Amino acid sequence: MTEVATSPTSDHLLVIIDPVARRTDGESARIAKDVLSAGASTKVCLPDGPEEFARALRRRGSRRPVLVGDDRALVRAVSLLHRQRELAGCVLSVVPVGPAVGLAAALGVPTGAVAAARAVLEGVERRRDLLVDDSDGVVLGTLRIPPVSAREADAETGAGARPWLRTCQSLVRTLVPARSSRPAVPEPGDVARPSRLRVEVDGVTLVDVGQPLEAVSVTPNGSGAADVEVRPVSVGAEAAPLWVAGRSVTVSGADFRYRADAVVSGPVRRRTWTVWEAALGLTLPG
Repeated sequence: MTEVATSPTSDHLLVIIDPVARRTDGESARIAKDVLSAGASTKVCLPDGPEEFARALRRRGSRRPVLVGDDRALVRAVSLLHRQRELAGCVLSVVPVGPAVGLAAALGVPTGAVAAARAVLEGVERRRDLLVDDSDGVVLGTLRIPPVSAREADAETGAGARPWLRTCQSLVRTLVPARSSRPAVPEPGDVARPSRLRVEVDGVTLVDVGQPLEAVSVTPNGSGAADVEVRPVSVGAEAAPLWVAGRSVTVSGADFRYRADAVVSGPVRRRTWTVWEAALGLTLPG
């Protein structure tokens, strides 16, 4: 994390209260609104869905955006600002409210409604690195690539034996977006099997498809690079994990899914993630 000891740029706040926060913990959302309204000039927005959420954020003007919501709402806000190329000039404030706030906590945001609202009013801007992929998706926390499921492995094997099935699968992939927001919940009987992937860091191959893998993880380390951990499948003696740091990570091979900020995306056959240094500005306690 790159720290910038500066005060927030505006005392005029646009408070966007996500509908999930209102539905799951309306009392905390109300407390946050009251604390913020007592300490600054606020405009409160209550979007009913993603389109209204995006419209409110886009039309914020000179007001500093304050998100009252959970991790999914946080990722949505950062993604929107990134795609509008407005992250560099924007300081985002967050009051975590909702069913999942672990990511916000990991970023340093207080999880209590009162403490988080006070941090919005009294905190300082701190910059964090992001991972940005080649489809313009962002990752705030850790990227993980788990083993493929038995169902996926069987599908690949069957498709290899039956060309017509592979053609159908390819057609489906062109019709269904690769990025998915479904939770990573394994289906009954879906046993994981090792992945066979090529992992390249800054253009250098760390592991190739001949080495089966248990898992891959990529985490920005706060210095403009990412820590990459690759865990090979052990045969006999336990295989030691491979560690390396770099600015760009490319994973390719058979279709794979990946978990980024608790959201599963894919399947894809190739994806590159690049570290954007100090790309995200958050208001955190001083």
